[in-house]
Amino acid sequence: MADYRRYAKKPSNTNTTSEPEADEEWDIYADEGERLDGFPDEGEVEITAVTPLRKPRHHYKLTFGELNLMVHEDVMIKYRLLKGMSFSKEELENIVIANERQTAYAEALNYLSRKARTRTEIARKLKEKEIHPEIIETTLVRLQQEKLIDDELYAQQWAKQRVNSQKKGKVWIRQELRQKGVNKENIEQALEEIDPNDEIASATILAEKKWKSTSGEVFDKKRKTMAFLMRRGYSSDIVRKALDAVQQKPEDDWE
Repeated sequence: MADYRRYAKKPSNTNTTSEPEADEEWDIYADEGERLDGFPDEGEVEITAVTPLRKPRHHYKLTFGELNLMVHEDVMIKYRLLKGMSFSKEELENIVIANERQTAYAEALNYLSRKARTRTEIARKLKEKEIHPEIIETTLVRLQQEKLIDDELYAQQWAKQRVNSQKKGKVWIRQELRQKGVNKENIEQALEEIDPNDEIASATILAEKKWKSTSGEVFDKKRKTMAFLMRRGYSSDIVRKALDAVQQKPEDDWE
């Protein structure tokens, strides 16, 4: 069960305005003592004030006499959390759990808005936010169902982009995808779909540039170019083919 204590807090004042709070930034992670235990086990409590918060965005503070709860606006709308409405402690516990789920989902969407991410990358980000593991897993399942994360597709697109645009070899790409948490099966499938001719072409372009910028005898130029390509993640076979292409091509034809 998610830890809902972070959303409960004793009010610092009795402000009942509907204007955004300017001086107080709500701490999404409450202290140990600030929890729903302060709500009565029997009966209901009434919302006496609803206050929009400037930070975090899209959140509201609900005041219940001497206690506050913070909720995301989507949760507030779903549960009709309006001034004058009353709720039991059990209902509030369900609301806070729903709020943590929505908050985690919103955090994930914000992270995804910048660029595509892997399942593991999103899990790491949500963990940094101290979101409960069960809520993280629920969020990841939802994102997968909505096709917002897809490690198989991510790996395929990443591999092609790194070969064609960044001039990286399969060894380098495999390590990158591992660090991003993509499983072995998806990594190998993505690498298999790379056209060998594309990888050779990319390696050859790099080899030409390195060869031209390297001084010394042919042996030295070859040795340094080979080492350079290996560091870029190309296999020995690809390196050999790229060097053969460079040595067979007249320098007047190089770009």
